[in-house]
Amino acid sequence: MKRKSIYSFIVIMMLGTVSMIISSCTKYLTELPNASFSQQAAFSNVSNATDAVMGVYSELAGDQGYGIRLSMYYTVDADDFVGPPNASAPDGDRRDIARYGANSSNAQLEKPWEQLYGGVERANICIKYIPLMTQYTSGNAADQASLKRLYGEALTLRAQFYFELIRNWGDVPAPFVPSADQPTLALTRTNRDVIYAQILGDLLKAESLVPWGNAAGVARNERITLGAVKGLRARIALFAGGYSLRNDTQVMSRRSDYLTFYQIALSECNDIINSGVHGLNASYLNLFKNYVDAHTADPAYEIIFEVGMGGGTGVADSKLGYYDGPKVNSLGNASLIPNATYFYAFDPNDTRKDVTIATYFTNLDGTKVLQKINAICSGKFRRDWITPAVSPTSLLQYFGIDWPVIRYSDILLMYAEADNEINQGPNATDINYFNQVRTRGFGGNAALIGTTPTTYAAFFTAIQNEREFEFGGEGIRKFDLIRWNLINSAITTTRANLTLMMNKQAPYATLPQSMFYQNAQQTLVYGNSLYAVTPATTPTGYTKVTWVSTLTSTIISSVAQYFTPNHSELLPIPLASLQANPNLTQNPGY
Repeated sequence: MKRKSIYSFIVIMMLGTVSMIISSCTKYLTELPNASFSQQAAFSNVSNATDAVMGVYSELAGDQGYGIRLSMYYTVDADDFVGPPNASAPDGDRRDIARYGANSSNAQLEKPWEQLYGGVERANICIKYIPLMTQYTSGNAADQASLKRLYGEALTLRAQFYFELIRNWGDVPAPFVPSADQPTLALTRTNRDVIYAQILGDLLKAESLVPWGNAAGVARNERITLGAVKGLRARIALFAGGYSLRNDTQVMSRRSDYLTFYQIALSECNDIINSGVHGLNASYLNLFKNYVDAHTADPAYEIIFEVGMGGGTGVADSKLGYYDGPKVNSLGNASLIPNATYFYAFDPNDTRKDVTIATYFTNLDGTKVLQKINAICSGKFRRDWITPAVSPTSLLQYFGIDWPVIRYSDILLMYAEADNEINQGPNATDINYFNQVRTRGFGGNAALIGTTPTTYAAFFTAIQNEREFEFGGEGIRKFDLIRWNLINSAITTTRANLTLMMNKQAPYATLPQSMFYQNAQQTLVYGNSLYAVTPATTPTGYTKVTWVSTLTSTIISSVAQYFTPNHSELLPIPLASLQANPNLTQNPGY
């Protein structure tokens, strides 16, 4: 881990210091027995209260959290990345989730649902007891500041857990007090608008409690700071004002007062931008290779909040770089695959393409092997970029790579999107923020970015495209498309364009059917252009790999294969939870 902050506390949790005092619940119905370490002891001093809040953080991590399922299973298929091929469809597992073919008994639904509610329960306990501590109101200045920060962090974490529940499952049971204080655990669903109102209010409260990331003694990135609170509030507001599949009408719709939420997002983003605390890293490549994958802190503080991972276990670590990234010595999964149309949507001068998409695997000796276009993979989290280096013969699957939750580039683009929507057209500030992100993507060369649109509709389209290029592989695109009510059209367009590409039709008529790469090189060297017809002969010292010619109608039809509008925008409620709670109802069409 790059810092002690989160992981060390997760270890404490695993050793039993705090986990003994957190009463969770199974399937959000059956309360676990109380343990011997009392809540009075847990919240007796700042140190123990800190441990308790770190226990809330721990519910973000691991296999059931952003270690793999919430970050990589639940975020595909869209027009950028798709999940692994369905060798035997349906599989009742991760492939069905990717293809929108999951049912309520899918093996990958129940435990993430439970872990999110475990996080809610832990947060509820901290939110109740921290303000009741004597030190909260009567302690010395340092203790009061620490406890207020912890209280704000717990409010923010609970908001994040609920946000994840809503965007995957819609209306959900919403306890805001510990389970021990509730008359029944068999809760009915709460309308998401009610939950949004609560958590947006909680985040506003947290803003007065949590310090900026540049305050003295404040740990960066893995602990929530004021920038994270405001950034998450902006994001959640855009979703609250966006389209979603409603449980009562069973159609995608948005609130009539949605601009109120866009105004919240605009205000929060404006505060972050004007704070001067966060900025864009000058290099998109360095952000991921030299900071995220190298386990070091970005000096520009672009990553405003990330989920701390570590320890090499499914409870507290992540499989980032193993499940999604390029294989090394045949080790790894390379399971997040970019659509060929996404690869070719990038401008050739956009440096983000070769960061977001890895076209190679690595041999034992470090030499690179070009892959077919239907086997290239997500590239931001790579085993061969990790520092300290992972041995190419190691069977390790957990690399301690943190999951970026929100970055400063998102703040700039959310501001531009919200302002464009409110004013029905962009102003100079919106265009400036958009251009900052795009120019960085083009290596800092503003002459290459093209002309930024100045009308409402064209600028909104530009925002949609820029977010796809900027955040590919970061679990954002699918949910953006849903909140814009564009996911169905994006999937349909992707399949149609892949078909044009397969049939060598415009605008893809001149793409190479095969590619050449130089033999036995530590760096991948192409032998022909990615944007021109393949030469007739193989250059000396190069290997030929089929490229666009690998596309088939089977590959194309498998993209979001079972997506159905006004149904697939939400996951099914896990069967075990339905069976345990008679007051819980299923999502539309499941």
